[in-house]
This record gives sequence, structure tokens and C-alpha cells, in this order.
Amino acid sequence: MPFQIVRNDITNMQVDAIVNTANPKPVIGYGVDAGIHRKSGPKLLEARQKIGPIPIGDAAITPGFDLYAKYVIHAVGPVWLDGSHKEEQLLRACYQKSLKLAKQYRCQSVAFPLMSAGNHGFPKPLALQIAMNAISEFLMENEMQVYLVVFSRDAFQLSEKLFQGVSSYIDENYILEKNLQQYGLGDKCAVRGIQQELILREQMRRLQAEETACFDAAPCAPMAAQPEARPKKAAGKSFSLPFSKAKPSLAELLAETDAGFSETLLKLIDRTGKKDSEIYTKANLSRQHFSKIRNNPGYQPTKPTAIALALALELDLEQTRDLIGRAGYALTNSSKFDVIIMYFIRNHNYNLFDINAALFEFDQSLLGA
Repeated sequence: MPFQIVRNDITNMQVDAIVNTANPKPVIGYGVDAGIHRKSGPKLLEARQKIGPIPIGDAAITPGFDLYAKYVIHAVGPVWLDGSHKEEQLLRACYQKSLKLAKQYRCQSVAFPLMSAGNHGFPKPLALQIAMNAISEFLMENEMQVYLVVFSRDAFQLSEKLFQGVSSYIDENYILEKNLQQYGLGDKCAVRGIQQELILREQMRRLQAEETACFDAAPCAPMAAQPEARPKKAAGKSFSLPFSKAKPSLAELLAETDAGFSETLLKLIDRTGKKDSEIYTKANLSRQHFSKIRNNPGYQPTKPTAIALALALELDLEQTRDLIGRAGYALTNSSKFDVIIMYFIRNHNYNLFDINAALFEFDQSLLGA
């Protein structure tokens, strides 16, 4: 998974480079800066002093010394004033220049804190949006494992508008479905005002189940006699009803199976006219992972991987259900993960960075590998 959000202490990340929210002057600051200097040892400050002052919005690189990381990228983020002093442009530049340095030093992995969102006073939802936009733009053109590391839940927040939208959608679908499972249809009405759509869906499901059971039973309940509708036996010929045909063998059923996940996925990609790289990058997958899917017709993806590819193709809800169903998965209102996915599809938002932010907020598995 080229991009991941993790909850950890950034000094414990075992990556090629970690990004430090540095002071413009060659001194030890506070927060992340102090923690990195404390763990890396005194040589880091010596190396930082050799660099000298770093302008706001710029970045420089030093060895990591006693850290797990080989390098430390010192990025100087802006302090939030009022939003009219180029704060957004400067923060975006921090991510862009840090990623450029990581690439220049041939790093295969890099870990960022949520820069400027702490003591620098940058609004957290805006800081998150800038970080994810800058990282996603870089990953569209480059291969690297990028982590966004948050120390606590308080340091990571969805924008208020998005959070309320997802939260409300979960309430209206996941919670109602749980009430249905726990209390039954009648009691659910007393617990909360029921949605007509859910009632009709449950009734249709039960009717279909009854019809299937009746068809499979031998025999069904007798019907009223209707002589004029009964088939007449022709002279010298035998007559049999259409459904008296023997059931197909297992071999016959297997011969008529639909195309599997990989085959269907590749056909869908061909229809878009896009390159494989465009799809697997949007799906937050590595090139190596996608090559396994392409070269193995029987490949069995995980559910997050299957859904990520459906989103990268921008399939609607019915098409998504069909594609992941070929890998043996479904979307239901009894899973928070599924409800969040359905929310974004129904709102035509196929940005995996936004979706993973929401999944992270609600403690769900992230999309991708």
C-alpha cells in the first residue's frame, strides 16, 4: 500500500526517512522536533547546525544517526496566522520539497507527521487536506511508501462537513440495520422511526426466500384444480413438464461459471482505455501487487483490495457489488466499513485518500493492499 495512515510515535518508524517539523534556526524546538533530537542523539543537532537557517516552506536532509530511519528531512512549516499570509502554499511546499529530497536520496519509504497542525496552530482539517493532496500528487508519478503518522486521535480529524456526512450516513444505515438484527422488525419500529425502504427490502427478501423454498420442496402445496389449464396427453406420445428435466451435474455448473475477479477487472480496465498504472495508483496498490493480479487468473484479493480497484474504476454501487462479488465479497449495512464505502460511492467521491481518512477515523481497515 503506497500510502498509509498510522497511529504511532514517528521516532519509532522503521523507514528510510522521517520528516521533522524543524525550527527555522538550527536549534532544538518542541513537539516532534524535540522527540526526534532526543532519540537520534547529539550528532543530529551538530548536523543541523552545519546546514544553518532553513526558510519557511523549505526542507533539508541529514543522517538519522541513532534513529531507525537512515535520514531525517528537516521541513520548516508555517505558523498559522489568519490564512492570508501564504500559509497553505508554504505548507504544501514543505511536503513537496520533502518528497523531492526523499526521492533524490533514493528512499523507498518516508514517514511524515501532520505538519503545522500542532503548536503551529494550523487548522487540522486543512492541514490534513494539504498533506493528502501533496502526497497523492507525488504518488501519481512516483513509487514510494509514504506514511502519515499521527500520535493520537486528537491530532487527526476529518473536516467537520465530511465527518458529519459520514457519521450521519452510518447512523441511518448501520445502526438501523443493527436494531433490525437485534430486536426484529416490529420492535425496531418502537426503537426508532423506520425507513420505508428497509421495510420493503426485508419483506421482499422474505417473499423471495419463501418462493425459493416452495419451488425446491417436493411437492408444493396443492393448487386449486384448473382442468382447462392441464396439458393433454397426445396420442402415442409422452408428455413431461419443462421442470422435470434432471438437475445439471456439478461439471455442467462449473462449466457455466461467470468470469472471475481478475478476468473481469482486466476487461473493465481495457474498457476505460487507461493504463494499468493509472488504475493501480488510484487504488493505492504497488506495481508488484498489481502484476500478481494480472498474471494470475485465479487471484483472490482481500476485500479492501477488491473495493479499492472498484473505486479506482469509479464503478457505481451495482457494478461494485458485481466486481467484488466475483471475489466472494458483498456490501451490507451491518458493517461500518461497508457503510462508509457505500456513502462515498453514492456521493460519487472516489478519492481513496478521502475514503481512507474516513475509514481511519472510524477505526476501519484502510483500502489498498
